[in-house]
Amino acid sequence: MSELHLNLIAGQWVGAEDTSENRNPSDPSDLIGVYASGGADDVARAAAAAAAAQSPWFEGGPQPRADLLDRIASMIEARAQEIGTMLAREEGKILPEALAETRRAAQIFRFYAGEALRVAGEALPSVRPQVDIEILRAPLGVVGLITPWNFPIAIPAWKIAPALAYGNAVVFKPADLTPGTAHLLAQIIHQAGCPAGVFNLVMGSGARVGAALVADPQISGISFTGSVPTGRGIARAAAETMKKVQLEMGGKNPMVVLDDADLPLAVAACLNGAFFSTGQRCTASSRLIVQAGIHDAFVAELSRQMQALRVGPALAEGSQIGPVVSAAQLQGNLRYVALARDEGCTVIGGDALGGTGYFQSPALFLGADPAMRVAQEEIFGPCAAVIKVDDFDQALTVANDSAFGLSAGICTGSLRHARAFKHGVKAGMVMVNLPTAGVDYHVPFGGTKGSSHGAREQGRHAVEFYTTVKTSYSYAG
Repeated sequence: MSELHLNLIAGQWVGAEDTSENRNPSDPSDLIGVYASGGADDVARAAAAAAAAQSPWFEGGPQPRADLLDRIASMIEARAQEIGTMLAREEGKILPEALAETRRAAQIFRFYAGEALRVAGEALPSVRPQVDIEILRAPLGVVGLITPWNFPIAIPAWKIAPALAYGNAVVFKPADLTPGTAHLLAQIIHQAGCPAGVFNLVMGSGARVGAALVADPQISGISFTGSVPTGRGIARAAAETMKKVQLEMGGKNPMVVLDDADLPLAVAACLNGAFFSTGQRCTASSRLIVQAGIHDAFVAELSRQMQALRVGPALAEGSQIGPVVSAAQLQGNLRYVALARDEGCTVIGGDALGGTGYFQSPALFLGADPAMRVAQEEIFGPCAAVIKVDDFDQALTVANDSAFGLSAGICTGSLRHARAFKHGVKAGMVMVNLPTAGVDYHVPFGGTKGSSHGAREQGRHAVEFYTTVKTSYSYAG
């Protein structure tokens, strides 16, 4: 019998009414562990504990917060191999990528250790004599954090770290598919000396735990990363209790390749952006918009390199792409491969590879039209649609023809076209001669249109969500 991994509420490890099994997508017969699966009562207890702990946590000043986050960063680094192995085992990301994500989480916690000491305010003169004005930032209070499975330590880090840095208390719900990495992170936060109730872990389904977080009146804000339908549902429900919301949702990210692009650079950027991490990134390059003059050479070389990628178990040496995260995800990907054929695309790759895990060869959909479903809907797998265009203006029009606007890229040797693209594309992040996926942790992350709602995540801009502005007036007499 596997050990039962418990929730963390008010500084104590506690069970729940239900449990769930965590299995390895590289080999579903590998039972990683059994995890508590909570519900509304667990959320209510966690929220109450967080509400009681939040004011003392903030009033203790920034130095204890900075020290805690720095200790957490060091402990993540010390356990990086353990955490990275768990991440690869339960999510399917190859071990080098899992280790890199783990190190990124440590960097994020250390960054916000510094930010805890740099919360800025303003002092302004009043229009009235002998009156002074201070504009301060106060913590939001208790925040509910709901994270996805595709980055099971980096995304929790970039929500938890700023929440704690700015004096909030946290109730954290990780994704059902990746509780193991979240549990290791919770252990570290607890062992680092986080005061009881300041950080709480409640694992469980979105339908129960997520819904309870959004409904609980003690929670002042919800930060969510996940699907568009769930995000929209959270926004509607949060309006009932006037909660502040931050939503990071889908993407259908364009990568434009112009005739003057450096071909090896463009192929490398698209190979990385479309297929690494099994395409399971909201910033993945899922629409490759290629100018006619370079199209055939680009497709030939990208196809060759794509088909040479080694798909295999996440922990196997030499694997370049691991499995997709679940049987349901694999079946969804395969339905899109079939749809691409039905819509008239020539499909290269995209087959289920069999074996014990959820393996799929990466796929290109050639001859795609911008109106096709495979060019409009987020697949969240190793699939990319190739759209041929005549010139830069058409490329920009096609790039903007999407309900999403998270990340966008262009490969070009023209400064004029690069500048026009940066200014003209409707996306929150723009890459020039770089993959659309891959961002720094000290700058804002987020998009436009259907991709994001609310304040930006990461960097100094995180203060906009996790604090509220307080204006005070003083009369000298």
